Amino acid sequence: MPIVNLNANFIKHHLQCPPGKRSIEYTSKDLPGFFVEVTAVSPGKGSYRLRFKENGHTRYRSIARTYEIDFADAKKKAKELKSMLALGQNINSRDDDKESITYSEFFEQHYKPYILQRKRSARADIGKYNTRVKQQFGSMKLSDFQGNRHQIQQFITDLREEGLAPATCDRYLQMIRYSLRLAVDWGYLDKNPADKIPLFNVDNKVENYLSQEEMTRLMKVLQDPRENRVVSALIRVLLSTGVRLHMAQMARFEDLDLENRVWRIPATNSKSKRIQSVPLNDMAIEAFKENLTDQGYVFRSPRGDGTRPYNNIHKSWYRIRIKAGLPHLRLHDLRHSFASLLVNSGRSLYEVQKLLHHSTPIMTQRYAHLSTKTLQEASNAAGDAIQAAMDKAASGAGQQ
Repeated sequence: MPIVNLNANFIKHHLQCPPGKRSIEYTSKDLPGFFVEVTAVSPGKGSYRLRFKENGHTRYRSIARTYEIDFADAKKKAKELKSMLALGQNINSRDDDKESITYSEFFEQHYKPYILQRKRSARADIGKYNTRVKQQFGSMKLSDFQGNRHQIQQFITDLREEGLAPATCDRYLQMIRYSLRLAVDWGYLDKNPADKIPLFNVDNKVENYLSQEEMTRLMKVLQDPRENRVVSALIRVLLSTGVRLHMAQMARFEDLDLENRVWRIPATNSKSKRIQSVPLNDMAIEAFKENLTDQGYVFRSPRGDGTRPYNNIHKSWYRIRIKAGLPHLRLHDLRHSFASLLVNSGRSLYEVQKLLHHSTPIMTQRYAHLSTKTLQEASNAAGDAIQAAMDKAASGAGQQ
């Protein structure tokens, strides 16, 4: 909690959370206890708060958000609260709506509208809330979450004992944690009780790579004219480009430049929210051409008026992988297999990173172990050169 010259200029220009931290408190130099808290999710904005002692315990009182009142008014309010404390008055009371609002009311009225506009996994959060969280915490007052870490911890433990996978339990905790973090950010809570509850953090990054024999079996099924031709072509695009399923499903005629062999993926369809350019090989171009029309989505749903994207291919994919004798193969494994084909053909991890549009090399390192054969060949080349030098040296010594 750095102590700074907290003023209007600081609020306007310096409300940033340092990299690697979730939040930071900038405390006033001339008014002890008065500070502004900035979170990593809301740079440029913060919450005016007052830290004080009550019965030997540290307490907090939220004042307002930085965009709700001027700095001078926030500091004036902090001084008033400190005067009340000096007179022995209670300053912990909140506005009636903030005191009585339930978690369900907070979720429906504030959290849900917020994430629907900003969070890619908003629908998943809403599903978790409706399935289990609402029943457990819906009628609970939001203010009762304060200091109630054990109840949240027990809920996550119960989910695990119910049989949910550790990764699924982690996602429930992350959703609750994020919602309560926003409650703190918006002044409904002083502290997030879910912040220090540990995740299971089970390594579930299972990756399946197609062997040459498995690839042959899969391609045989995909070329079967009795199979769903649209889905078969879409799967070939996934395997030959390494793109994510959603990107292929949302591919449109205007995104493709087959003459220059480039597929331009709009920012709205990419995970990184950035425009991506995907180079197209012969297999990808052939798969696109099988379904290409002069407008709209390339892979269209057979339902409705034929203008919507093919959103659910899982039944067809399940049938295809069973026929190919690959019941373990997931659609996302096609992306891993694309990467493995690149690495094992001698392409560098830098090239793999660019083709998979990974934001950092760290994400591509998972494929480093696949390059063992290529590295062995490189090592053998060095060994052969050394051996040749040794042979030449021995030959020269024998002639002396």
